[in-house]
Amino acid sequence: MSQRYIVTGGAGFIGSNFIHYLLNKDTNVQILNLDKLTYAGNLDSLRSVANHVRYSFRQGDICDVGFIKDLLANFKPSAIVHFAAESHVDRSIDGPDEFINTNIFGTYNLLKQSRDYWGDLSAPEKQDFRFLHVSTDEVFGSLGKTGSFTEETPYAPNSPYSASKASSDHLVRAWFHTYGFPVLTTNCSNNYGPYQFPEKLIPVIIFSALEGNPIPVYGDGSNIRDWLYVKDHCKAIHRVIQKGRPGETYNIGGNNEKTNLEVVTTICELLDEIRPKAEGSYKSQITYVTDRPGHDKRYAIDSGKIQQELGWKPEESFESGIRKTVQWYLDNTKWVNNILSGGYRLERVGLKKR
Repeated sequence: MSQRYIVTGGAGFIGSNFIHYLLNKDTNVQILNLDKLTYAGNLDSLRSVANHVRYSFRQGDICDVGFIKDLLANFKPSAIVHFAAESHVDRSIDGPDEFINTNIFGTYNLLKQSRDYWGDLSAPEKQDFRFLHVSTDEVFGSLGKTGSFTEETPYAPNSPYSASKASSDHLVRAWFHTYGFPVLTTNCSNNYGPYQFPEKLIPVIIFSALEGNPIPVYGDGSNIRDWLYVKDHCKAIHRVIQKGRPGETYNIGGNNEKTNLEVVTTICELLDEIRPKAEGSYKSQITYVTDRPGHDKRYAIDSGKIQQELGWKPEESFESGIRKTVQWYLDNTKWVNNILSGGYRLERVGLKKR
């Protein structure tokens, strides 16, 4: 019997990569991609699978009660993988309303309608059903110079974005402990790779460099993140759906801590090698800008639980993953230009004056 997955936010960065991965990995899966197609949702990322016999797309809002109820009744999923979220910290500073609505109420609506749907399934179908909620390490707040986030780290979100994700994590937990609904939660570190919307750090660096614009670095560039190649993340999510214990959370990290300045410098050096400027280095374009409010100093993920219990570990080093990423963007400038022509111009958001 085939597995039937609803993937929310499947036209976004990680969601689209997950759909590509799953269609290639598992010939026994049928996927329905549910996406509202806001600014970060891009069906160009899925053009190569648009006519795939095991893939379909529905445009809709996870906050729409009737729409979600009908979708579940008609598609009859055996799993829901919930990526859909407003996810950019800077945008949450300028406009938190959409983050509260999508990330909190949208997740609540999915949980409520999914539990109602699950309640009507046969006993074997109930046993096999899973709801996987994809979250972030930002819910844990900021680390000092040492230590890593574990699944037991207390939540301490510092931005409207991370607060909204922390809220949705707690709702997912409550649906398991209150109703016995078979949920799983993953908290991942910073993802990078193909199909990432170009307001995020790595695409901004690449295209600011190529366009001869200043390459912005927040503060002194010393903020540290753990970088996770997106395909490694997709493999981890698939493993959690297959083998994870309902009610559990799993941290997913890349074991690749880098300062923002190290990331910028590495990309400049790769561009100097792959697509050199007529004169000088791309590093000359690095520009330090005012730090954003509530900017967490350091994130680091301890992935010991998922490695020990489920046998997953990242395959890409930062060096191998970032080379693949830079090359992908250089080879797919049409994909980026289609986004930039829609109004986003690599500008910095999150500093709107009040």
